[in-house]
Amino acid sequence: MKIVDLTSDYENPYLVCIEEWSDEMMESRHIKEKWYHEMKEKGLRTKLALTDDGIVGGMIEYMPIEHSYAEGDNLYMINCIWVHGYKDHPPGNLQGKGMGKELLKAAEEDVKSLGKKGLAAWGLSEEMWMSASWFQKHGYEKADQEGWLVLVWKSFSEDAKSPKWIKGAFEHVPVEGKVKVTSFYSGQCPSENITYSRAKEIAQEYADKVVFEEIDMNKPENKKKYGLKGGLYINGENIFEGPPPSHEQIKEKIEEHLKTLK
Repeated sequence: MKIVDLTSDYENPYLVCIEEWSDEMMESRHIKEKWYHEMKEKGLRTKLALTDDGIVGGMIEYMPIEHSYAEGDNLYMINCIWVHGYKDHPPGNLQGKGMGKELLKAAEEDVKSLGKKGLAAWGLSEEMWMSASWFQKHGYEKADQEGWLVLVWKSFSEDAKSPKWIKGAFEHVPVEGKVKVTSFYSGQCPSENITYSRAKEIAQEYADKVVFEEIDMNKPENKKKYGLKGGLYINGENIFEGPPPSHEQIKEKIEEHLKTLK
C-alpha cells in the first residue's frame, strides 16, 4: 500500500469515487470535475491509497472548514473518506486492510504541516459508511450533532476551538398551480450530483407544469441560510435521504403531486 497526492494521472477514479465501472457514477462526473477544479484553488486537498499493483483503492478529500457546512477557526474539514468495498467490481473489496487508517493519518500530517489547528469530519450516528464511531476510534471527539449527522474533530493545538454545525432551515414556498422541485447541490458529492442532474432533466420534461429550483450550496449566503439542509424536495417532501432516486422514482413522485393540482 502507498499513500500519494492526487495528480492528473488519477483524476478519473477520484472523480467517480473509485467506481469507474459504474454508469451511474459517470452520469455526473462532469459536475464533480467542475467543482474539483474550482475548489482546489481554494485549498482542497486529496490523497489516494494505491494497492501494491498501483491501483487506486481508497481516497480522502478535505478542505478549509470555511468552505464546508461547519464553522471553525483555522481548521480543515474531511468531506469524504472511502475505500472501495465492492467485491464484484474492480479493484474488489479492499476494506478492513488498513487503507482508511493510513489515509486518515496522512491527511492529519498534511493538515499539521499547513499550520492548521485541527481536523474535523462529519460522521453518521449509525454504524455504516463514514460512521462517527470510526473517527472516534482514531482519537476524534464529538463536537456537535444535528439529527444523524455528527461533527467530530481532532485538535492539533492547545488553543484550538471546537467547530460547530451551521444550523439553517428550509421552508417550502409553493407555486400556485404547479409542482415545485427543489434540488440542493454543491458538486462535491456524486450521489447528490446524480440526483440533481436527474431531477433537472425530468422537471424539464413537464414544461409548464413543474418549476425547478436549484440551490447552489457553494454560495456562502446559502450555507448560512440553509446550513446542513439538503436533498431533493418535491412540493416540500424530501425524497433523497439515501442512494440517488432513479429516474422512475422521481417521475412517479412528480406525477403523484401533479394529480393533486386543481
